Amino acid sequence: SKNRPPMLNKDNYVPWSSRIIRYARSRTNGKMIVDSIENGPYVRRMIATPGEPDLPVPVPESFHEQTDEELTENDIKRMDADYKAIQTILLGLPKDVYATVDSCQTAKEIW
Repeated sequence: SKNRPPMLNKDNYVPWSSRIIRYARSRTNGKMIVDSIENGPYVRRMIATPGEPDLPVPVPESFHEQTDEELTENDIKRMDADYKAIQTILLGLPKDVYATVDSCQTAKEIW
């Protein structure tokens, strides 16, 4: 069915992987899901906080990792696509294969 990705048979990885990518592309934000599978998950950006060099004790520029509040709508879609990418692959794996990749953190690692 269209609601479930194809199941992997250990002898058919190449055709299965092609079908999984096609299935992923057909989903909402499919391009982002495929990007997550092939290139890895969204990485939060480093945000610069300007320094204040004119103070009596100058404050240098600093950086922090993007917080949840600083995420754009597109960033959030990308992070959601990362979860959907993992789910898409895992749903297509038989139990014995699932057990071997269960500890993987990203779709790219599982792939």
